[in-house]
Amino acid sequence: MNELRQRALQLLTRREHSRAELERKLNAHGTAEEIANVLSQLESEGLLSDVRAAGAYVRAHAGRFGAGRLRQDLRQRGLASELVEDNLAELGDELERARAVWAKKFSTAPADARDWAKQARFLQGRGFAVDIIRKLLKNPQDEQT
Repeated sequence: MNELRQRALQLLTRREHSRAELERKLNAHGTAEEIANVLSQLESEGLLSDVRAAGAYVRAHAGRFGAGRLRQDLRQRGLASELVEDNLAELGDELERARAVWAKKFSTAPADARDWAKQARFLQGRGFAVDIIRKLLKNPQDEQT
């Protein structure tokens, strides 16, 4: 059990993990009961927190991804829907974030339908909603959109 705790602490020193994520990573190294005990102990000591894990992930990735992608990633990490939505609500203007991501990749507005499709696919892959993409590509340089 001490070895299991050490392994969990090593993972937590690299970055924040959700309980479900850490449980999945420790699965091959102990029984379900041992893992549950270690995780409960880490939570009671304040070393493991789903709230912190969600906040850290959103802060680290909000500059590159849209709300759709962040939502999907957080759910894959085993975080509760309420926690996911609370963190996403604090992101700010999705259109401005999309504009910043777009500006890093593309220097000019789409010249034709093929270019428009390429830029739209890029933004969609980053998790931005279709209506946000349409607004942005309709007038990419407009700061007031």
